[in-house]
Amino acid sequence: MSFKVENDDNIMAGINVAPLVDVCLVLVIIFMVTAPLLSDPALKVNLPQAKTQEGEEKDKITITIAPGSKYAVNEKLFATEPELLAGVERTLKSGASKLVVIKADAEAGYGVLTDVMRCAKEAGATGITIATEQKGKKRP
Repeated sequence: MSFKVENDDNIMAGINVAPLVDVCLVLVIIFMVTAPLLSDPALKVNLPQAKTQEGEEKDKITITIAPGSKYAVNEKLFATEPELLAGVERTLKSGASKLVVIKADAEAGYGVLTDVMRCAKEAGATGITIATEQKGKKRP
């Protein structure tokens, strides 16, 4: 009686990773497609709060934009946007300070904000900063 032992050198000892790679690639594609959909809605806005460093107290020009068409440059009040822009230009050209800090209310129009930024840059402002409220601080 003889037993024949087959010695098969072609035994598969590894794991086929091709299906695993295919599944992983499909998952990556699914995450790439769905991730933008999970972000915040486009119009949910209540901005001026940020985690920022406190600004240094330097000689600066402060422009305030409040809701209801109320404007100020440093301590001088203005009733209309054209008067404000003229006041910004006059203050920048006559003063030594070229650093502008804009304090715009969250409810104020962005059109006025962009107009003020453009006017300040054209009048020679070297730096324009938009003031924000520290995160965690309660609004009055």
